[in-house]
Amino acid sequence: MDSPCLVHLTLTLLAFLNPCLMTPTPRVSFPMGSAGRRLVLFSSHDVRNTTTLLLSEDGERLYVGARDAVLALDVSRKDAILLRSKLDWSPSEEDLEKCSMKGKNKVDCSNFIRVLQFLNSTHMYACGTFAFSPRCMYINSENLTQSLTADEGRGRCPYDPYQRNTAIIVGGELYTGTVADYRGNRPVISRHLSEGSRVDLKLDDTLGWLEDPTFISSKFIPQEQKIYFFFSEVGREYNFVDKFLVSRVSQICMSDIGGQRTLQRRWTTFAKAQLLCQAGSELPYNVIQDMDMLPPAEGASEDDTLFYGIFTSQWAVNNGRSAVCAFSLTEIKSIFSGNYKVLNRDTLQWSTRVQDKVANPGECGLHNASDNALRFVKENFLAEDSVRPVGRRPTMVSAEHAYSHLTVQRVQAANKKLYTVLFLLTESGHLHKAVLLQHGPFIIEELQVYQPPQAIRSLKLSVPKGMVYVGTSEGVVRIPTANCSYYWTCAQCVLSRDPFCGWDPVGRACVEVSETQTALSQDIDGANVEEACNSISLTHRGKFGPSKLPTASCPAGELVSVSLNEVVRLHCPAASQLSQQLWERPNSRLSSDLYLHLKDGSLSFVATPATLGHYLCLSTENGYRQTMAIYRVKQRSNPVSQTPTGYTRLHTRGQPTTQAAATPGLQVSVGGGPKTTASRPAETKTSLSVRNSQVTTKQLGRNVTLWMEESGQTEAGIPGGKPVHSARCTSFLKELVVVSILLVLCLSLLLTITLYVLRQRCRRRTAPVTGSVSRNSERRTPEEQEALRENEFGSKHNGQAPLGGHASGLVCNGNLTDSTQNLPNTPF
Repeated sequence: MDSPCLVHLTLTLLAFLNPCLMTPTPRVSFPMGSAGRRLVLFSSHDVRNTTTLLLSEDGERLYVGARDAVLALDVSRKDAILLRSKLDWSPSEEDLEKCSMKGKNKVDCSNFIRVLQFLNSTHMYACGTFAFSPRCMYINSENLTQSLTADEGRGRCPYDPYQRNTAIIVGGELYTGTVADYRGNRPVISRHLSEGSRVDLKLDDTLGWLEDPTFISSKFIPQEQKIYFFFSEVGREYNFVDKFLVSRVSQICMSDIGGQRTLQRRWTTFAKAQLLCQAGSELPYNVIQDMDMLPPAEGASEDDTLFYGIFTSQWAVNNGRSAVCAFSLTEIKSIFSGNYKVLNRDTLQWSTRVQDKVANPGECGLHNASDNALRFVKENFLAEDSVRPVGRRPTMVSAEHAYSHLTVQRVQAANKKLYTVLFLLTESGHLHKAVLLQHGPFIIEELQVYQPPQAIRSLKLSVPKGMVYVGTSEGVVRIPTANCSYYWTCAQCVLSRDPFCGWDPVGRACVEVSETQTALSQDIDGANVEEACNSISLTHRGKFGPSKLPTASCPAGELVSVSLNEVVRLHCPAASQLSQQLWERPNSRLSSDLYLHLKDGSLSFVATPATLGHYLCLSTENGYRQTMAIYRVKQRSNPVSQTPTGYTRLHTRGQPTTQAAATPGLQVSVGGGPKTTASRPAETKTSLSVRNSQVTTKQLGRNVTLWMEESGQTEAGIPGGKPVHSARCTSFLKELVVVSILLVLCLSLLLTITLYVLRQRCRRRTAPVTGSVSRNSERRTPEEQEALRENEFGSKHNGQAPLGGHASGLVCNGNLTDSTQNLPNTPF
């Protein structure tokens, strides 16, 4: 094996063996259009590329930069997003013709709004690509009208609509990171809209301060009065044959006005450092995709500010993987206050600085420094050390999902403890909500928000309103950050580990955590159901004992009628994607010789007298066990097929309400497959031919099946609910009919046999004797011999034991419920 192949194989093995690469699995998953996770979508046939989002401070209005238009959307209503006003801003036919003559696609020659920022309390500033000739203008934010004529947007907005850029307005001044030419070869970080004695600034590009960068984000730190830019570029400090990409953080001071002679109208405070998203000695995730800032908690120092970023790798061994790394402001400040590398002008090679330190690169107030000091900072702008992530390892690594955008929020749980929640957007169009715990990240849920491909996407979080906005090429999707009503029991609410949600023992519902609610059951770190739900009556028994089998009535369950030698398959619905399905039989063991446990959690076996009876589907998650379904497998009667009589079942197509879960005596069963979704197909029962046998498949319906004992209770929480009664185990009328028919048949058969015997006796008396009889026969009188023959004949026809029955010895009247008529291990 050659050396490159060996290296590639070694790196691959290291990647798979590294525990950091273990991908957390979302607990629940919602497909697009799911009733369990309702989204609000805004779209219009004449609006496209709604990807630049700007949210008002109160969260009531969302401004959207689209293709050839700026929109003002009313997002104050929970059930809809309304278009309040629209400002058309499209190039003229002459502009489009000039763009087409440059060889550009007609669609790309439109005006894509790429910069949309609040200038002050009354106006916004917007910039668009405008047929590969960028322009900017002022917009009245109240009525969405243009205030002044359009300005030239070079250096403020990219030419190409698909080229990434960043922009932020602080103190009425625009700070941007983009390209300043048509071909995209002149990257620049610049300041615009400067007033008074301040002048517009940009980078000195004579020494290559930026090397083919891709700008990602820009953040303002008020206490530092600095703006940080995040981007990726070619790392010239590495002497590799191929271009090695690195992620960078750079800084500039707002007070910078350029040098007096050296660096005139140029940044004197520019400095950059490498962001190293790496775990141990494994290959780094070197390409930054997105960055968001998490401000410090109330009362904490600004140095506690964290920057969460998504990183991917250019290495083939990490293809398809992405990582989330967090960097602290304290670490960034420490790197920028340290040593810097020096660039050799002759060889264009970087080396560690050996000369005396004339000035501190990146320090604010250098505009009054000497020419010698400014020349020093001009050549020493790359920090020697790299910024390493918090904990010296990635916060989260995904080997299955390629993340592209993220936003972060700090949430206070019911116990007043603070948790960090990440909202991550995948390339496949799914949004992951993850909470960061001490032992690692936990993905609470996954929901599909759009269908790929979408060339440009954006993500915006509204903390006051508790909403996440996703901008795509087709529209804007709004998702509530909390989905507490989906969890209909205390156990499910606790197992979700959602800091937004807690179980209210008084209202018996999973509700959103607020400052006014204090007595909510919640356990984010441990998800201990027994401790968190101690005020709720839970059944902790995992198995049924013989003493739990009164003969008063049958258990509530799913009746499965089968024929002998038929292959049966029973499905076990999963409570979540993290739960494990188990099967149990009362007073019996599921031998591997008779039963086959399938990967989807279902149970398969051949119907024999030993396998008839009751089966329990159990779900175990984090040490908590609950009963999900009960089946009663019974031999099919011929020729009349029996119908389920031992239970009454109620299906709910929508999401179950918490009132239903709280009703006394109500049993809850969550159905579905191995992947929990908000909707399930209807109940199906199919028969397949397998080796001259039949396969009977019994699939539970929608993910909620409720059983009620016969008490006249109504469907709690369901509109138009009707009383639900459970049938008794034995249908006496049906049995009476069957017994009567059998009795008539037996009497008819007995009469026929009697007549036949009498006729034979008459013949033997008149017929001649042709043989000898046995010695025992000689000893008996004729009356005794006749009675013996009758007994033998009747035993031959009526004395056989019927087929069927239960191996466990359970009878029809056997009851698997306890004295309170509740299913074991089922919360209610």
